[in-house]
Amino acid sequence: MPLKIYNSYTRQKEEFVSITPGHVGMYVCGPTVSGESHLGHARPYITFDVVYRYLTYKGNKVRYVRNITDAGHFEEEGREAEDKVGKKAILEKLEPMELVQKYTNLFHWAMKEFNCIEPSIEPTATGHIVEQLNMIEEIIKAGYAYEVNGSVYFDVKKYAATHDYGKLSGRVIEDLLETTRELDGQEEKRDRADFALWKNAAPEHIMRWKSPWGDGFPGWHIECSAMATKYLGAEFDIHGGGMDLQFPHHESEIAQSTICNHHTPAKYWMHNNMITINGKKMGKSYNNVIKLTELFSGNHPLLTQAFSPMTVRFFILQSHYRSTLDFSSTALEGSEKAFKRLWEAYEVLNKLPITGNAEAADKELDAKIIVSVNELQEFMDDDMNTAKVIANLFDLAPVINSLKDGHIAADAISASTLTLLKNSFATYLEDILGLHNPASDNNEKLDGIMQLLVDIRKEAKAKKDYATSDKIRIQLGSLGIDLKDDKSGETSWTIK
Repeated sequence: MPLKIYNSYTRQKEEFVSITPGHVGMYVCGPTVSGESHLGHARPYITFDVVYRYLTYKGNKVRYVRNITDAGHFEEEGREAEDKVGKKAILEKLEPMELVQKYTNLFHWAMKEFNCIEPSIEPTATGHIVEQLNMIEEIIKAGYAYEVNGSVYFDVKKYAATHDYGKLSGRVIEDLLETTRELDGQEEKRDRADFALWKNAAPEHIMRWKSPWGDGFPGWHIECSAMATKYLGAEFDIHGGGMDLQFPHHESEIAQSTICNHHTPAKYWMHNNMITINGKKMGKSYNNVIKLTELFSGNHPLLTQAFSPMTVRFFILQSHYRSTLDFSSTALEGSEKAFKRLWEAYEVLNKLPITGNAEAADKELDAKIIVSVNELQEFMDDDMNTAKVIANLFDLAPVINSLKDGHIAADAISASTLTLLKNSFATYLEDILGLHNPASDNNEKLDGIMQLLVDIRKEAKAKKDYATSDKIRIQLGSLGIDLKDDKSGETSWTIK
């Protein structure tokens, strides 16, 4: 079964065929590092981490480019609009690049906590001013941009007259005019729908660069067009990001890049849906964000407890990336318990000896397992459906636990099927979904301490010193650590 992905540009699932066989170029819009990332930001980076992992698993060499927006990204489109980075730097009394470094470091820390693989290239907007200026000059030469008072604007109406403007977002020029906000500086544009490629910097503006039109700073959209073109070429395979970026950001990218490179930049456009709280998009403008540090510490009014990065990752992957995901602390608690159960089954599976043979195996059970395992790739090939992958892994967990408890005979599953099951759990749970042991969020020293206590308790029971044995179990229980003894006398421990 070939890989199919939903292309936002054509609004249909399409078979994925890379421009260069065996190689994939993917650009994903990265964070604006003017503040700390929140739960809503986590979804695109976890989503496209899985896309990156799966494309690699399928045998592709992937160049994954994810930018850092450390300049520009002002609200469309007033003359007095502030660069988000510059504005926050003033508020925090930091140099802009000091602020950028602070929040870039925090973003990288969060990505490591989520077990996201680093992108192949992580360019910054400020490191590519020359490329942006060159691109703007090309657009002016082509007749699709104009300069006014040191600012440069893209001529949307002229572009729309000969190009399919609005195809990605589904908007038309009339809609754009109705939804464009009244802001200072609108009068210097030829049309309200036009967007800035370069903004003239007022004397008090901190972040500024020289340009043919005077000192200024780049518009938000031109940054991604310039960086994507430099590292992936005029046309590349996948452009990803949150659904909220379809307009104006990605629509503007398409227009700019089409004029400069004479080609729509990406063959496939992938957009993840939003995380909502009580039906509203999570965002600073709604004053309902939960920062990642708050999520991991539990220090937020909407949270009943702290949640580990793996719980959050699991919570996000339990839903298809194109579906809305409504947040609640209760939902995260449910994900935490579910992930713990699934991982415990995985650990049991890894300890099961491979002893069965084809002759003695339960043919019906063997076939059922093989079907469920084969469906894992079918689900991923069907637009990266991680929700169905996780559901199938859960369906297999009772079989694993029944083997452990003896409800299913050890030789009821053939050696080849059990090997397939073990390999598939490892591949999908760890390599593709990017999950790891929730207990590994605790340090290795805890593992050593717990093993020592388990050994001491085992020795006490062997000497019939049940007082010591019970004391260890009870006191650990009061600390939120459960000890479980199986029929063979082996002891396992879990954190509640």
